[in-house]
Amino acid sequence: MSNSLPEHAVVSCESENLILVDQHDREIGTLDKAACHDGQGILHRAFSLFIFNSKGELLLQKRSSQKRLWGGYWSNSCCSHPRAGEDMAEATSRRLQQELGIHCPLHFLYKFEYQASFGDEGSEHELCSVYLGQSDESVIANLNEVEDWRFVEPSSLEKEMHEETGPFTPWFKMEWQEVRSRYRDILGLG
Repeated sequence: MSNSLPEHAVVSCESENLILVDQHDREIGTLDKAACHDGQGILHRAFSLFIFNSKGELLLQKRSSQKRLWGGYWSNSCCSHPRAGEDMAEATSRRLQQELGIHCPLHFLYKFEYQASFGDEGSEHELCSVYLGQSDESVIANLNEVEDWRFVEPSSLEKEMHEETGPFTPWFKMEWQEVRSRYRDILGLG
């Protein structure tokens, strides 16, 4: 399926309203994205997608250098937030298409809370749902969101992370440890 968005389409902005939640993922309000990421961050709902191809390689993306938080860092295939009034299924499908131009079924793995600061620029404080998908569709990256992308074998990724050969987002490092330890059989890690 082709991407109908121009490669520089604006699909995210600091004024969009995100869903504030408590530690049990109960909605407690909304707040604009900028304010959610100021200071130490305010807990909000988010998601991370891990998309593998049929060879078992993980699609990584290098976040656009224009991003306020962790621009130019390598991360999982796609990560974002559902908007106010949007359920997780709609949000994950929308964002996967907007950032990478692909569609695929997604399977929920787990949910976790984390907080990570990026110097004086702000912080992530998210209750993040992690999903797994498989697709061999051609990637059509939105250059406002994705600076670069590549597929990597899990064993090569393990080596890169162990040797710290590149900058990886903190949530991706946490998620990868959990995904590889809990879902080794699915990933073919034995």
